[in-house]
Amino acid sequence: MASPFPGMDPYLEQAIFWSEFHSRLIVAIADALAPSLLPQYYVAVETRTYRDGTNEELLVGIPDAIVLSTPGPSAPAKPETSAAGVATTVRPQSVILPMPLEIKERYLEIREAGSNAVITVVEVLSPTNKRPGEGRRIYSAKRQTVLGSASHLVEIDLLRAYEPMAMHPIETGPASTAQYRILVSRSECRPRADLYELTLREPIPEFPLPLKEAGEQVMVDLQPLVNGIYERSGYGIRVDYQAPVPLPALSAADQAWVNEVRHR
Repeated sequence: MASPFPGMDPYLEQAIFWSEFHSRLIVAIADALAPSLLPQYYVAVETRTYRDGTNEELLVGIPDAIVLSTPGPSAPAKPETSAAGVATTVRPQSVILPMPLEIKERYLEIREAGSNAVITVVEVLSPTNKRPGEGRRIYSAKRQTVLGSASHLVEIDLLRAYEPMAMHPIETGPASTAQYRILVSRSECRPRADLYELTLREPIPEFPLPLKEAGEQVMVDLQPLVNGIYERSGYGIRVDYQAPVPLPALSAADQAWVNEVRHR
């Protein structure tokens, strides 16, 4: 079953699906690129890990585990004797402790065979990258490191929520209505970069992945990869399209269009 949406399916942005979708997309991009890159380059799937125990919003995007078992009976509380010798029962209440949360985010590095030099970094943004707080600070620092290096950066943002990562338009004009963005930053062209924007109603466009030599690139066609993940993951039978589109709220025109799409 195919998604009813021509490009990114906004229902996959909700927490219960996003973590799985993100992991599958990273691997799908790596597998799709490998034949065009070998043997001069190879694709490494890397993981960025950090721990945070102060911002509970970082839990968004990581669904709770579902344990399919029945808990056994609780042990009865033992009576305690008070100073006066009267037996009393002390019943503890359950509390939640602020545990540090381990966040793992996968990204790709295109490396040169032999030297292992990082030619291009490919990031698929997650809510933890965009949401104000520790996750955005860590990702922004990593982003600045890449932008200050000789490596290229490809940044794929398929999330409508939260402010886009920092960038400044060269030409002034009407405010963009795009919900999704793909940024291609070639090291030799900085600070200029190419920004591909699209709305909910558009398919994801092809974009170039720059390589070592000036003008050397391979094209990435993301839409078939997203479609394939949707079908293999069974999202067609898992997503409740009768539920509202996940936040942020759509414009009245987009909501009317979504209503039409859902009932085709």
